[in-house]
Amino acid sequence: MGKSMGEYVKVAVDAMGGDNAPAEIIKGAVEAVQESSRVKVYLVGKEDVMKNELAGYTYPEEQITLVPANEVIETAEPPVMAIRKKKDSSLVKALYLVKDGTCDAYVSAGSSGATLVGGQVIVGRIKGVERPPLAPLIPTENGCALLVDCGANVDARPSHLVQFAKMGSIYMENIVGIRNPRVAIVNIGAEEEKGNALVKETFPLLKNCPDINFIGSIEARDIPAGMADVIVCEAFVGNVILKLYEGVGGTLIKKIKTGIMTSLRGRIGGFLVKPALKETLKDFELEQYGGAPMLGLNGLVVKTHGSSKSVEIKNSILQCIMFKEQKINDKIREKITVQD
Repeated sequence: MGKSMGEYVKVAVDAMGGDNAPAEIIKGAVEAVQESSRVKVYLVGKEDVMKNELAGYTYPEEQITLVPANEVIETAEPPVMAIRKKKDSSLVKALYLVKDGTCDAYVSAGSSGATLVGGQVIVGRIKGVERPPLAPLIPTENGCALLVDCGANVDARPSHLVQFAKMGSIYMENIVGIRNPRVAIVNIGAEEEKGNALVKETFPLLKNCPDINFIGSIEARDIPAGMADVIVCEAFVGNVILKLYEGVGGTLIKKIKTGIMTSLRGRIGGFLVKPALKETLKDFELEQYGGAPMLGLNGLVVKTHGSSKSVEIKNSILQCIMFKEQKINDKIREKITVQD
């Protein structure tokens, strides 16, 4: 017997969003319900297309519900206009499922702009939250760190960054299980007087914030070494860090593979080290963490890479379970309203 409806964590998934939609999105949804009996997925998109994709899978059928939506918001469309005009799009309908309480969370690999705008306009901010940041987990030498903000607020103010630090600390403590997570602000030097106007103004505010473990500035090269658990910055800097991380990681892996294949000795050596190398490199795959949550909204909104394959969709859906069970939004609501 399946679980009663009240026990499920219900996730609205934009089946039509992303470069590999709908095939990889639906495959990820199926893998999620196969792996966990605690999640129910509401797939939103063109009904005939979704039915055709699902026909090839065996899965617990009570855990997937189809919600018809006949329009698709394309990546290049202006987000505000698209949200306003395409009410019958998979992205908008999925967000409304969270707004009206049918679902606890939303996952999409579609338009970042529309997800960010829709998250704020449709799902809405928690009272007291000034700017909801996009906060992905990124791999480090000894685990992972939360990069906050990586894409939502390009021109953030000092008060926004302080809230990012508070919300990021709640996330790391409750989702990743790091007690008293170390918070650092991205800077171009370790000294307090370094940085641009935003960093100089924010530094003392973070230093005097009693409910976070602020350790000072962090330079970009120290992020992969795991020198901090919550990496605070505005979205321009955060996005550059994230994209460079992905690019360098991908290039390094390619170069290692090419180097190994250039000679017979290299190929033999490569064959011997392959299992250990594969295991090590797996730690630096961003897909394992799923998408980036928008923190500080009335429901959970998760944005995954446009190029997401099924594994990232599956992990994005499964991360919603812990987010709900750990009552992250309640904890953010408590901390932001009590202290701001």
